[in-house]
Amino acid sequence: MNSFAAHAPLHAGVTVLSESPTGLVAVAKPAGLLSHPNAPGDESRSLLTCRYAMDAECYEWPQPEGEGGTGQAWLLNRLDSATSGVMLLARSAELAQHIRQQFKQRQVQKIYAALVFGRPGSLRADWRDRLSTAKKGGRLRTSARGHVPAETTLQQVKSVTGNFGTLTLVQLEPKTGRSHQLRVQCAHRGLPIVGDATYGDFRRNRGFAKLGGSPRLFLHSFRTAFTYDWAGRSHRFLAEAPLPDEFNVALTT
Repeated sequence: MNSFAAHAPLHAGVTVLSESPTGLVAVAKPAGLLSHPNAPGDESRSLLTCRYAMDAECYEWPQPEGEGGTGQAWLLNRLDSATSGVMLLARSAELAQHIRQQFKQRQVQKIYAALVFGRPGSLRADWRDRLSTAKKGGRLRTSARGHVPAETTLQQVKSVTGNFGTLTLVQLEPKTGRSHQLRVQCAHRGLPIVGDATYGDFRRNRGFAKLGGSPRLFLHSFRTAFTYDWAGRSHRFLAEAPLPDEFNVALTT
């Protein structure tokens, strides 16, 4: 199987983190890119700059001259455009179906890094909430008042007090995959994620930007790991996307 990085039309900001012989690929998406095109013309600002088949959840592109055929990559997970980090693709429909089942059965470990305003009351906490989601003005919005269970484990990594006030780098491991879950659960506990323009602290966001902080959302999919069986063998897959420079800058300013 040829190299994915060499032949797929990756956006210039996307890097390949790892590629399994089975055809599973992990890439790092920068903040600001779409996981896939949502409308005609979105291709130039998407993970891969080519056609996306919504029904199959699959990217498609013409192969280089001499090879013929069509290149394909099936999208396995999504991140909001404002969120950076690990995304997975499969190079066959069969593998994509198998890995998607892993996600549905909650067999995939996902670890996020987030920079929040304030400091958690404990070094570790298990959050259990009930959320509701609705569309308002054509946009998805999630509330901490609802009936859909959402669970996340928080672990404090580093807390500093400086020009931006008190900021804490936390590790978030969602046990469920609800829309905007991490952002809403953080805000609900008085720990809004820095740069969150929907659920965050707008006053502190403005102050952060005024002092030179990056305007991005400080939420990053840091690690994805799981074990899967394929072709009669068990495979362990782990991908990590390094913490973006903006996080380190904010924690040392």
